[in-house]
Amino acid sequence: MTAISRRSLLFGAASAAALLVAGCGSDDNGGDGGAKPAGASDADIQAALDAGGSITVWAWEPTLKQVVADFQTKYPKVKVTLTNAGTGDKQYTALQNAMKAGSGVPDLAQVEYYALPQFALGKQLDDLGGYGSAKLDGTFTPGPWGAVHSGGTLYGLPMDSGPMALFYNKDVFDKHGVAVPTTWDQYYEAAQKLHSADPKVYITSDTGDAGFTTSMIWQAGGRPYKVDGTNVGVDFSDAGTKKFTTMWQKLIDGKLLAPVNGWSDGWYKGLGDGTLATLVIGAWMPANLESGVKDANGKWRVAPMPQWEAGGKVVAENGGSSLAMPKLGGNKNLAYAFMKYATVDAGAQSRADNGAFPATTAQLSAAAFRDKEFPYFGGQKVNQVLADAAGQVASGWSYLPFQVYANSVFNDTAGKAYISGTTLQDGLKAWQDASVKYGQEQGFTVK
Repeated sequence: MTAISRRSLLFGAASAAALLVAGCGSDDNGGDGGAKPAGASDADIQAALDAGGSITVWAWEPTLKQVVADFQTKYPKVKVTLTNAGTGDKQYTALQNAMKAGSGVPDLAQVEYYALPQFALGKQLDDLGGYGSAKLDGTFTPGPWGAVHSGGTLYGLPMDSGPMALFYNKDVFDKHGVAVPTTWDQYYEAAQKLHSADPKVYITSDTGDAGFTTSMIWQAGGRPYKVDGTNVGVDFSDAGTKKFTTMWQKLIDGKLLAPVNGWSDGWYKGLGDGTLATLVIGAWMPANLESGVKDANGKWRVAPMPQWEAGGKVVAENGGSSLAMPKLGGNKNLAYAFMKYATVDAGAQSRADNGAFPATTAQLSAAAFRDKEFPYFGGQKVNQVLADAAGQVASGWSYLPFQVYANSVFNDTAGKAYISGTTLQDGLKAWQDASVKYGQEQGFTVK
């Protein structure tokens, strides 16, 4: 994915009124109303491809352009209209509006993993079980495969994944004689050493970010969200959350984090001139560094994500999207055919070849993928580190069914820890309270 799409996930705030799934699963706005669930046999899908027709796909992911071209070449009777209706929250607003109006809904839509539960709980997406989705178990890595399920039901197919790793500026670490950290204790020590050696250098930047924070809590073993239909639990007092906040608070208190907003001009400049020494981020980052930080060509490397315990091999996901089928869309069989082509079949390889980080085990394990040398990273075989991380994602994570809204108020609550005397743990409590209040107002049972 492009940097702008990731920015939407990590920093995008959305209008709660526009994005809320109405009625928590009522028949309004595309509820099932007792309609027969979507589904078809392989023979039915092939017949639809042979007969032809047209579908509309809303997505901003750039590698899909080539997938569409290849798909139409293989199936010349099928017309696929790929529309960029906006990135992330902008598309979700447009999608929600189309659902409310009951017209103009696409046949397929790109939906990020953190936003999928919101549409799924509102019964606005088709259950893909009727298409033989059980046969796909094992096709994808555990993190993305778990992310497209809600309440045991499959609501999308993964397009990519974002297992986390440590991206670091090797020149900066070498210049100051600092070892690349393998644990979070070492990461804190490296932050001190780098900033002491050169006050202009920071280990990383952070001004408060919902996506990064939840991913870090995820890796630390925290599970603050419990979701069972419309029954929701929000609790940031668990041990995993405190493990993260205790360590990260030391970085905040020591003024060891650059006060630079992610994806800003200052952020790109810092990554290029060596004043920002690391990024702990998803596996989709290489293409963004190559295109956006050209001045640092040859200087960056990739290492495993620092661990909470020495020798550990546990990571979290950070980012990633699925293709999902809105219930109010049409031409279901053709839509599923394209969805599977783009995420499982030839399209999955095409997207990996064009820079997307795959969610499919076949692409991740292929020698050509793992052994690819990246000139930008000094010839390092970056995908070996990233593909290994994809198999180390901790299980059991859930997002709220109103995570889009929750993320939009992060900076007004937890974000205060970066600009005031509020601690990060207290900030998360304020975020918890705001999330609980909102969920209750929308009809959820929230504890």
